[in-house]
Amino acid sequence: MLFYYFYFIIKNAEHFYAFHDILKSVFTRIQGEADYEKTQKSYGEFLKRTRADHILLGFVLFLLADAAVIRLVEPDIHRYGDALWYCYAVISTAGFGDIVTVTLIGKICSVLLTIYTIFVVAIVTGVVVNFYTQLVEMQQKETLAMFMDKLERLPELSKEELEHISQKVRKFR
Repeated sequence: MLFYYFYFIIKNAEHFYAFHDILKSVFTRIQGEADYEKTQKSYGEFLKRTRADHILLGFVLFLLADAAVIRLVEPDIHRYGDALWYCYAVISTAGFGDIVTVTLIGKICSVLLTIYTIFVVAIVTGVVVNFYTQLVEMQQKETLAMFMDKLERLPELSKEELEHISQKVRKFR
């Protein structure tokens, strides 16, 4: 049974990579290839700095452990896959009703999983918003530094470069 779950994950990994490729193509059309690579690298550094990767890993481990406990204590759940399905229904707040907990320990595990999910969603959302806010600030600083550099070299600039600077100044007003 465990082999089936790993097979399912590996088989569907191609969908994740296809989604990644779509996001990459959209981002590169907006920002350019160099900016995408730079953003991807800084995002990894940002995840390490904020420890968001530890939060997500902790959530996955808690989810798997919670499913194991529910599988052990619930009389109507006989397979680990059913326990994972129940946990999915809990974290997605869908509550399908096909599998329910009846024991006190099962209900406590469900409540803890729900609370943990709310915290993880809030933290991850905050981390992502913070990352993109810092990214925009960094791009603005780089643009300003480049603009100031051109202003310092004003006598050396060509007519086209001066016109380009003039258009940017008009855009900021």
